Amino acid sequence: RHHHWAYAYCLKVLGREEEAKDVFQETFIRVYRTAPQSDNPVTNVAGLIMRVCRNLCLNVQRDRKTTVEIEDVHLVVDTHHHYEKDELLDLIDAALDCLDAEDREVFVLRMYHDISYDEIARQTGLTVAAVKNRVWRAKSRIKVLLAPVLSEFDRL
Repeated sequence: RHHHWAYAYCLKVLGREEEAKDVFQETFIRVYRTAPQSDNPVTNVAGLIMRVCRNLCLNVQRDRKTTVEIEDVHLVVDTHHHYEKDELLDLIDAALDCLDAEDREVFVLRMYHDISYDEIARQTGLTVAAVKNRVWRAKSRIKVLLAPVLSEFDRL
């Protein structure tokens, strides 16, 4: 029941299919192993899955120990090209890869999974203000990276 959004979350946050599959699988293994051992019955299964999934994604990102500065990444855009939906999604995914892991995480939770700011704050341990700030910052960076494409659409 929860597998579709959990995998989508892993893929969006990590950006690499193999890592997403590994984290997705490990998430459900850990949830399955943890649930019966708990003295308290799990009342929010989706919340537990999200917490485990998030923590595993953070572990993978920490292990990568790489950061990508926006200035170091150049999206080459042919402004005379009419973009198809799949191409636009690929460009958005490339822009997501340029975000800091923390900004990407809250952006994906808010924009792709439609999770409230309050819930994101609870899941990540951030304040609501910090979550809103990170979402705004992520949107701003994505707009800058996609400006050539967006300006082409303005001309249409």
